[in-house]
Amino acid sequence: MPDPFRLLEAMVLLTALVGLLGLIWRRNLFLRALALDVMGTGAISLFVLVAARSGLRTPILARGELALNAVPSIAWADAIPQAVILTAIVIGLSIQALLLVVIARLSRLDPLLDTASFEALVIAAPPEAAGGRRA
Repeated sequence: MPDPFRLLEAMVLLTALVGLLGLIWRRNLFLRALALDVMGTGAISLFVLVAARSGLRTPILARGELALNAVPSIAWADAIPQAVILTAIVIGLSIQALLLVVIARLSRLDPLLDTASFEALVIAAPPEAAGGRRA
């Protein structure tokens, strides 16, 4: 029987790969932001899976229970990767929100949000309009 962690790892890596392919193939900025979120979800899921290898039980003791009385044979989950993962989720959410605000502002220039039209705008703009200086 195959190891269930291996199957979950394969599915999580497939999720990250799907996000990467969407980031490469899509030309719409909104779909690229969505693909970036899918890729980030796959990466966070991989870290959750790796953190759960040591155990699935949360290391929170009941009131009045001492750590010395805890059963040592139970496999406890590592709390440090869980804290790092929670921080990564919050940072990813804030970056995603900022990215969506920028995309909403860019939709005023081109409602289709196609990257080719924005590249043409940057190439056609004179250096003064783009914020550059002439020597």
